[in-house]
Amino acid sequence: MRLVIARCSVDYAGRLTAHLPSAPRLILVKADGSVSIHADDRAYKPLNWMSPPCTLKEGADGDEGVWTVINKAGEKLIITMEEILHDSSHELGVDPGLIKDGVEAHLQELLADRIETLGEGYSLIRREYMTAIGPVDILCRDAEGQTVAVEIKRRGEIDGVEQLTRYLELLNRDPHLAPVRGIFAAQEIKPQARVLATDRGIGCAVLDYDALRGIEDDKLRLF
Repeated sequence: MRLVIARCSVDYAGRLTAHLPSAPRLILVKADGSVSIHADDRAYKPLNWMSPPCTLKEGADGDEGVWTVINKAGEKLIITMEEILHDSSHELGVDPGLIKDGVEAHLQELLADRIETLGEGYSLIRREYMTAIGPVDILCRDAEGQTVAVEIKRRGEIDGVEQLTRYLELLNRDPHLAPVRGIFAAQEIKPQARVLATDRGIGCAVLDYDALRGIEDDKLRLF
C-alpha cells in the first residue's frame, strides 16, 4: 500500500463530473490497483475513489504534478499535486480476513451443512470463498443453477449489507460465476439493513440457531 499526503485538487470525469478544490488530503493506492482520496473526517468513506481494475499514470501529459487514474470504462480521476508532504509504501502481505465470533462461525458451519434450508435444490460450492477483498462466508447455487453469495452475521446491520455488496460487485466480474445474487443472513436483521438490502436486490434470511442445530423447527424464514 502506498500512502501519499499532499495538497492537491481532484477532478472526476465520467458519467458525471465532480471537482474537489485544493486542500491537504490522504491518497491511498492499494495493491489491487484501487485509488481513494480521503479527508480528515467522514470516518472510512473516501471523498472520491476509483475501483479496480484501473491504471495510475503519474506525470500524465508531460506534467509531473498530475496523476491520472483510468478505469476499464474510460472514466478518469485526475489528481493535480501542488505539494507532496509524505510519500511512503508498505507491504502488508495477505490479510487473514475478519475472524468471526463463535456464534457467527458456528452459524456459517451449520448453514453450509444444511444449505437446503435456504431453499429446495440449493447446493454448496464452498465455505470461505476467497476474493480480493476477503472471503465470502458461503458460495452456493440455487435450484436454477444461479450462483448465490451468502453473508452471515449474528446481528444484521447496514455495514454487513455494504460488505456483501462489495463481494457481489467482484463476483459478478467472474464470467464463470456471474450472475451472482446475494443473501444477507443473520439471527436478527435491523430494519434499516433490510431496507438497504431490498433496495440492492439482496435477499434477507433470519437464521434460527436452534433450528440449524436440529432443535425443534428446522425452517428458515427467507424474505
